Amino acid sequence: MTDALISSAYTQALEVIAQVEPRIAEATRQELADQRSSLKLIASENYASPAVLMTMGTWFSDKYAEGTVGHRFYAGCQNVDTVESLAAEHARELFGAPYAYVQPHSGIDANLVAFWSILANRVETPTLARLGAKNVNELSEADWESLRHEFGNQRLLGMSLDAGGHLTHGFRPNISGKMFHQQQYGTDPATGLLDYDAVAAKAREFKPLVLVAGYSAYPRRVNFATMREIADEVGAVLMVDMAHFAGLVAGKVFTGDEDPVPHAHITTTTTHKSLRGPRGGMVLAQEEFAADVDRGCPMVLGGPLSHVMAAKAVAFAEARQPSFRTYAQAVVDNARSLADGFLQRGATLVTGGTDNHIVLLDVSSYGLTGRQAESALLDAGVVTNRNSVPADPNGAWYTSGIRLGTPALTTRGFGHDEFDRVAELIVDVLTQTQPGTTKAGGPSKASYVLGDGVADKTKDASVEMLEKHPLYPGLELT
Repeated sequence: MTDALISSAYTQALEVIAQVEPRIAEATRQELADQRSSLKLIASENYASPAVLMTMGTWFSDKYAEGTVGHRFYAGCQNVDTVESLAAEHARELFGAPYAYVQPHSGIDANLVAFWSILANRVETPTLARLGAKNVNELSEADWESLRHEFGNQRLLGMSLDAGGHLTHGFRPNISGKMFHQQQYGTDPATGLLDYDAVAAKAREFKPLVLVAGYSAYPRRVNFATMREIADEVGAVLMVDMAHFAGLVAGKVFTGDEDPVPHAHITTTTTHKSLRGPRGGMVLAQEEFAADVDRGCPMVLGGPLSHVMAAKAVAFAEARQPSFRTYAQAVVDNARSLADGFLQRGATLVTGGTDNHIVLLDVSSYGLTGRQAESALLDAGVVTNRNSVPADPNGAWYTSGIRLGTPALTTRGFGHDEFDRVAELIVDVLTQTQPGTTKAGGPSKASYVLGDGVADKTKDASVEMLEKHPLYPGLELT
């Protein structure tokens, strides 16, 4: 695809949009400009290819296709069947999974499909067999109430939010924390690392139906073979949420015991983040759970987003190319460079470093909350997100840390020297930021005072690097 062709396609698309709502066209243009001119370090964001982006903007968006391939509740879905089949085929080949379900709209949808598939497999099916029923429609009202009671009293053990887990892993305000009787495992207070013996002890005591592994802010790798051993010992289903590091699995950076797919009963993921596809979700499963996952619609989902499934197929095809393995390895190498750059400048990192794509910086040594640090860095053109650290005294809103990730800037071509410079710029901003005060004159957890000229100086230095690694090079909107 030539630069001129891409530029022409987007220019004309924006002209069409502007005929209906020019403010949307302008916001779209501005978003590209903003992304081009800022250091994007949000660990859950990336840049999809033009091919992936264009695939989403087609008339597949107009089609309802509830059901599964060859078994739809709407007529005229033959082309959607082709799209979904190709996406699932690429996913199976990419991850070495026996079964792939590509309909979930997001990571939380994928997790809900997984949770209810486990409940169906391990609770509903045995109960129906015991009661002599083929499906729930054959249950008496009393039997149905009994089944509902069993559903609502199952146990889930997941990684705590402040240790690096995700809100969908049993966090009480999330639906996962309301579906299950849940407890959480943390990390070693001294090192911030997973203590597998402690996880095993917790599992033996709690005896969960579901053991959830995976993370959104844990800067280390996980031994999924050990997690499966723990699950097997207590009779639990091992569910792994690899939304953050799916690209590192696809790119064969995580292999063996660090690859969750062979070890987990069910693996869920988003399709963007390090995988560099469209925003969406996916479930991979062992054969034992395939039929249950395949009931994601109507169990949890409605009509799939056919245009996004098409974009998933394109992204998975891209990830099967040798160049993606080079990219995935660079993501990890760059994270180490970023971490080393911080450590050399006296910063404090959770776990003391990283061996995945995440760097978690504890900003309390600068006298700041995560919210103050996030805001000051944004003023300086550095896009991050605040994040809890283990046993965070500031809670999940203000936090004591900021989470940084390398997938997006690696896509732009940043390497060791640039990430070392990024660490330098961030430290400069944080050391020249002071906490603000409340209206009552006390210390504030939100307001801050950024030193004179720091924001402009940082932006100038960032632009110097960014211009050497343009975003969507050759794409010019006229």
